[in-house]
Amino acid sequence: MEILPLGDSALLVRLGGMEPLVALERLRAADLPGVVEMTSAYGTIALFCDAEGVASFEHLTGQVQQLLTVRRKTKPRRAAPHVVEIPVCYDGEFALDLEHVAQHCGLRSEDVIRCHNSPTYVVSCIGFTPGFPYLNGLPAELATPRRATPRKEVPAGSVAIGGPQTGIYPQKSPGGWNVVGRTPLRLFDVAREQPSLLAPGDQVKFVQISRGEFETQCR
Repeated sequence: MEILPLGDSALLVRLGGMEPLVALERLRAADLPGVVEMTSAYGTIALFCDAEGVASFEHLTGQVQQLLTVRRKTKPRRAAPHVVEIPVCYDGEFALDLEHVAQHCGLRSEDVIRCHNSPTYVVSCIGFTPGFPYLNGLPAELATPRRATPRKEVPAGSVAIGGPQTGIYPQKSPGGWNVVGRTPLRLFDVAREQPSLLAPGDQVKFVQISRGEFETQCR
């Protein structure tokens, strides 16, 4: 494990072999003084601080090191996971690459839809654009390489598959993942107290909806 400064008010923890979501849960439970936000990525965690609330970054580094390296005699009691249902319409105009994914995987389109909304996914991290969730748990039979040529514009709410992962585009943006549906939910809104609908460690369940239900929920 390696702990490095990230600018003048944050630390970056390179975890080595430790599972990021396990480390994130342990650090959050410690309620470290002066730490105002934490977020995970693949293999790292960033801690953002109010410098006035931290005794020193050397002291904080020592606290983090101890929390993540000392073996615990008992397992901490885990809080119930936050489960979010995401409605998705898989109709043709929203599912720009559904046929391509079906052909690549040797499945019918309806089988891709059924398979895609069967698992409960876990948010590994948020990135790429504000609120974009990288979701682990995609069935192996749906893994599809990213598009050879990315789109210049992917509609907001697009649900897509990129390699062994699935994710959701919160805003209209360029993107190279295979779009298989769209949700009417707004994943990122600066007017909300918590702008991002999802956070690392959350669980996500996709629920298929009709075009009519999509239009109703967009109003």
